[in-house]
Amino acid sequence: MKKFISLTIALLTLSVPVMALELDTSVDDEIRRNYNPSKLEQTLPALPKVAPNQPSTPPVNKPAQSTASQTPPKTQPVTPAAKPQLGVKKLPNDYKYDKSTAIRIKKGTKFRVKSNTVISDYLKEGSRVSFTTIKPVTQRYVTITEGTKFTAVVKDSHLPQFSGNGGLIVLMVDSMTFNGSTRSVHAKITKANLKKVFFNNIKGKRQYWKGVAKQVDKGENFYKKTRRTSSKLADNPVGVIISPIPTLTGIVVYAVNFVGSPLFALWSKGARISIPAGSEFEIKLLEDVYLY
Repeated sequence: MKKFISLTIALLTLSVPVMALELDTSVDDEIRRNYNPSKLEQTLPALPKVAPNQPSTPPVNKPAQSTASQTPPKTQPVTPAAKPQLGVKKLPNDYKYDKSTAIRIKKGTKFRVKSNTVISDYLKEGSRVSFTTIKPVTQRYVTITEGTKFTAVVKDSHLPQFSGNGGLIVLMVDSMTFNGSTRSVHAKITKANLKKVFFNNIKGKRQYWKGVAKQVDKGENFYKKTRRTSSKLADNPVGVIISPIPTLTGIVVYAVNFVGSPLFALWSKGARISIPAGSEFEIKLLEDVYLY
């Protein structure tokens, strides 16, 4: 009977919600009011990391390989610095100065010089001749003293030609030696042996018209000879008959030479060029020259 009563009370307690036990949650409310659960989670220490499972047999250490031998260093190509273009002939020391600080000799400057060698139309193209200054030239910050040397190259030349054309030589000054230093210049000859030179061409005299006059003179001289011959024949009673013949011949030859002299002069040659050493010349700069 006691067992039956106890079992009945237990079933009623479990089946009726009103009869359920009421739990005391006041403690939980007090904890929530005083502590922030989210901050508590942030202040908690981190969990220890668990190492992965190690293999049963340790790996064999391999020797480290140097990467320097696998990737050789790259070398950059070296580009040479650009060189200024000054004058005609370039010398090695022309590229070793600062143009902004160098002393400038203005183009158009003229130098009185004397030739150190004979200058003639026999010189071939590419031959070189030299000159020496005989008078100082003063520029700003510098004076080109007497004794400065200029060198020129023969650009063109020929001997006297037919049609009365004379010899020719063209000189281009391309270097100057000053205070023991040689630098390139671009200059020309404006006077040769105290005579003006046009277009840098030193030319022998053209003798075409001289050839024309020479042909006329030949006819005239021949005519005079025939006149003298006719006079001698006229003194002889026998030769008086033929005395007019030489004179008539002289007249014909003289007329032919006079009329044909322009054509005959084409076969004459002009004058030679031969200027002795020590002759005076004039050199004119065509471009600025920088001293350093």
